[in-house]
Amino acid sequence: MKVVALVSGGKDSCYAMMKCIQYGHQIVALANLLPVDDSVDELDSYMYQTINWGGCLVLTRGLEFKSRVKYLEGSVLPPIVVLLDSRNIALRKGRDGRHQELGYRITQGDEVEDMFNLLCEVKRQIPSVNAVSSGAIASDYQRLRVESVCSRLGFVSLAYLWRQDQSLLLQEMIANGIVAVTVKVAAMGLDPAKHLGKELAFLNPYLHKLKELYGINVCGEGGEYETLTLDCPLFTNARIVLDEYEVVRHSSDSIAPVGVLHPLAFHLENKEDIQSLKSQDKINEVCTHKLGSVFEVIDNVENFDATCKPVDYSVDPIDGLEHKFIISRTNNKSTFSLCCWLQDSCNGLQEDLKTVLEKVESQLASFGFGWENVIYIHLYIDDMNKFSEANETYVRFITQEKCPFGVPSRSTVEMPLVEMGLSRAYIEVLIANNKDKKVLHVQSISSWAPSCIGPYSQATLHEGILHMAGQLGLDPPTMNLCNGGPSVELEQALKNSEAVAKSFNCSISTSSIAFVVYCSKNVSSLERLDIQEKQETILRQMKISNLRKGHNDKVLDPMFLYVLVPDLPKRAYVEVKPVLYVEDDTDVEIETNTERSCSKEPYYWGFKQEDWHDSCIQKCVVPGKICASIVSITREMAAKICFDSPHPDYVNDGQYSLPKVHMEKLSKFCVYLLNKVISDHDFSWEDIMNLRFYIPASLQLMAEELMPMFSIALSEFAEMSQQKVLNGEEPIFNIVPVLGAGRAASSMDDVVTCELLARKS
Repeated sequence: MKVVALVSGGKDSCYAMMKCIQYGHQIVALANLLPVDDSVDELDSYMYQTINWGGCLVLTRGLEFKSRVKYLEGSVLPPIVVLLDSRNIALRKGRDGRHQELGYRITQGDEVEDMFNLLCEVKRQIPSVNAVSSGAIASDYQRLRVESVCSRLGFVSLAYLWRQDQSLLLQEMIANGIVAVTVKVAAMGLDPAKHLGKELAFLNPYLHKLKELYGINVCGEGGEYETLTLDCPLFTNARIVLDEYEVVRHSSDSIAPVGVLHPLAFHLENKEDIQSLKSQDKINEVCTHKLGSVFEVIDNVENFDATCKPVDYSVDPIDGLEHKFIISRTNNKSTFSLCCWLQDSCNGLQEDLKTVLEKVESQLASFGFGWENVIYIHLYIDDMNKFSEANETYVRFITQEKCPFGVPSRSTVEMPLVEMGLSRAYIEVLIANNKDKKVLHVQSISSWAPSCIGPYSQATLHEGILHMAGQLGLDPPTMNLCNGGPSVELEQALKNSEAVAKSFNCSISTSSIAFVVYCSKNVSSLERLDIQEKQETILRQMKISNLRKGHNDKVLDPMFLYVLVPDLPKRAYVEVKPVLYVEDDTDVEIETNTERSCSKEPYYWGFKQEDWHDSCIQKCVVPGKICASIVSITREMAAKICFDSPHPDYVNDGQYSLPKVHMEKLSKFCVYLLNKVISDHDFSWEDIMNLRFYIPASLQLMAEELMPMFSIALSEFAEMSQQKVLNGEEPIFNIVPVLGAGRAASSMDDVVTCELLARKS
């Protein structure tokens, strides 16, 4: 990609550029913001660094400008990279101050609009620019606003330093040639008289000592210090030498004095040897000609309206066609699932998805809700070749504007929908009756975890449950699938999941309620076994590491469900979807698969408790809060259940088929076991958030046949038990067609798999 780099002259923005070039991008422009008043050292801004010691921009020719864009014509960088004064300061003071929110609303006239103007000018001057580099490490406030501007202008945000371990990152910068000095200090243990103007390599041990003593950020992310880069591999012809400077104290506080370094004289020192930087963390090619040109950006938003409007995702009016929708909805008063598919397909994925999304939107409105109430979306499509088309339709409905508190997390997989009589698009949404959620939506490409460039987020935390988007085995900085096969992809997907979990101060190894692992049909049976062994090994190692660090007092024993699907996004072999319990409650007891199994409930349909029934059940329970269960009915178990009927194991042209009478009995047995789990732990059917029945398409039973079977089973159970199970005329469950499913990757041959998640309303 062609990149405009947001530069401050400090270590972070310079090293971010080095990482961009390492990953194959081309820096074609440099941009920065300066204060109108050059005499101001500090401005109250959460968005930009807040130090000014002269406002000089030093180029090869020694030119000085106030606010500029440097265009690098046909070159990676000029002979002397832009030197700024160790800060990016806004032209106006920030107004909203809501820096703690994980979201940003466009506010005309605030400091973020200065960046919008600046990048609009870049886009006008260089239409080929499609990415923006920034040196953000830990600030959500800054990252979100850069991402917002990028989204409005169609740029990709590159933030390769994001969420990196600061101790390792600082050492990496020093090892890879970043020579930077402190130009501001404002932290306990840092004395302006002693530590201003010192190189980071010199201060590194002392900064780590201060981290141990006072918990400072060793990269200065808490405002402890700011830097000026004097030399780095980007500077190909010369380095900067400070000849004379003065130290200005802004605060003489005895605990954390604040001081700023002001340069009085400096010069450029030529480098005698221009090295060809070929190492992994440096630049492969450096062009040393064509200095380009510098432009000052006029502060006038209106000038850019014609060319820099946000993308219009307005939805077309609903057509007059009448469709037969199949709607299901659970009864939970706090969080419930709503599922929708068409019985009469429109014969096109985009048409089906548009119609289904319109129906879901109208259903939400009937409850007084909107897309902002949606926590999670399962998007099932019939053809992964049309994934981009599905996204085009999806983004017309689910937008940042409609979801000011954060867009829902999402999982998208291909399922054999048409084979079982469903429409080409099938959507399930998890809805909260409140907006009390925390959404993590990182759109920047970084080394942290895969970005979500678009209207879906990495994870959503709502009332103690973390709903994580499906994770592929993507290498975060390149966004390419890892080479090496299914087990390598699985390992990377787990690493990506762990990175997301750590953002919520938890771990997939100790806080997971359940893992759903989608496996492509292109994965061989032997490779599936490798996947399961790899997952068990990685989670065990993570758990041991976390327990040694004392991070978790309570450890969940998660459930596992492996689902065989026709295809996954990017032709991936594996997609991992964890669900975690992360509520901070040290008094909560955890119950897992090993707790009591003796039900006190009366028998239904003549089913009697037998020892082998427990082998069908996985469960994870947080007493009084969460009850989760996966019920697996294999072919062998189905034969036991249906022993008084014809043997179910019929094979026709390699397809496993099942008589309707058998499925009717199995549907009742599933309800019987699910009720056993619910009642054993003092939950009710009204507490269910979602309930899915995974059915293999190979059984040759249509969804239109299956829905009444499970509905009748639940209706009969409600009548026998005198419990409130049903929700009017709408089913409380979803039928999900699959190629196969099971609790083990090596044997995904369940006839029926039930997945239940309940929480006390």
